[in-house]
Amino acid sequence: MDIDQPTDIRQGEALDLEKLNSFLSTQKSIGTVVSQKQFPGGYSNLTYLVETAQAEFILRRPPFGAAIKSAHDMGREFKVLSLLRSHYSKVPQPILYCEDLDVMGTPFYIMQRIRGLILRPSIIKEIKLDSTQMRALSESLVDNLVDLHRVDIQGSGLFQLSKSSQTPTEHAGYVTRQVDGWTKRYAAAQTDVIPTMDELANWLQKNQPADGPHCLIHNDYKYDNIIFNPDRLPEILGVLDWEMATIGDPWMDLGASLAYWAEPGEGDLARVFNVSWLPGNLTRKEVVERYTELSGRSVDSPVFYYVFGLFKNAVIAQQIYARWKLGHSKDPRFGQLIHVIKDLGRRGVASVSSNTL
Repeated sequence: MDIDQPTDIRQGEALDLEKLNSFLSTQKSIGTVVSQKQFPGGYSNLTYLVETAQAEFILRRPPFGAAIKSAHDMGREFKVLSLLRSHYSKVPQPILYCEDLDVMGTPFYIMQRIRGLILRPSIIKEIKLDSTQMRALSESLVDNLVDLHRVDIQGSGLFQLSKSSQTPTEHAGYVTRQVDGWTKRYAAAQTDVIPTMDELANWLQKNQPADGPHCLIHNDYKYDNIIFNPDRLPEILGVLDWEMATIGDPWMDLGASLAYWAEPGEGDLARVFNVSWLPGNLTRKEVVERYTELSGRSVDSPVFYYVFGLFKNAVIAQQIYARWKLGHSKDPRFGQLIHVIKDLGRRGVASVSSNTL
């Protein structure tokens, strides 16, 4: 099966290798970067393959024109990897972090490259996985999330990520902060009147459950952030994109995953970000059942977490779309996100109305 491969650099997004190599020469060097390519997937931070004479590395930086500081905090993402690495092996080894803006105008970091299979919608015709394999992959995805939520946040030092003054295992208002925060982010980035988004914001404010005991949560856990071993499916080699990781309610993390979990018949827009609609995958209801059984965590209202996940994804899409509309990005994908935002709002309202996942 094909290993995830980078492509040519998108227009206007090339790294200045002269400045980068000048900086690297002052560090515990990885060598001189002789080539760069870009991974085409993803809608947030930019990911590059940088190659030296010794090895291949991954460089991560914020998107050009981004002004959402907390969503593109390279130092924080590097810190998560550094704290997590010795307690959870399925993360890349962080190598170095740079906050000197003279190098590329923004903070960035470099990490190990984990080679493996990333299941993106663009390659499903090539990989030809049958329903039995997809069932095993979807089960492995859920099982690994349970394992991630078991990481010792005290022993690892990851409790430092908590914004609460309370002990991280106590109920600390995470749900309320998330609902308030993402509602404000939507208002700040709004470009069009979308009634379903306003309806969801109001419903989420009025239907918040109490927090569960806190743990490390990824907040963007889905197929295309998972590296599988192509020679031993469904083994997971790595989990990527820790930019939104924090300490919070594990059900909010599962809800974020469910929001990407398209099922057969839900339309092309629902399929854009995942391959969960392929035959053999668990349904959203089965994902919740498996997670509940393995984790021992019960929940009264999985619909709330799913709907919040849909709303949050719509807000993220809105932020990216607004950046494109202001001319800060030329990526043609971003101009199509208005349709995704409207679809996510519609799906959220439908879930609320039916009280089903």
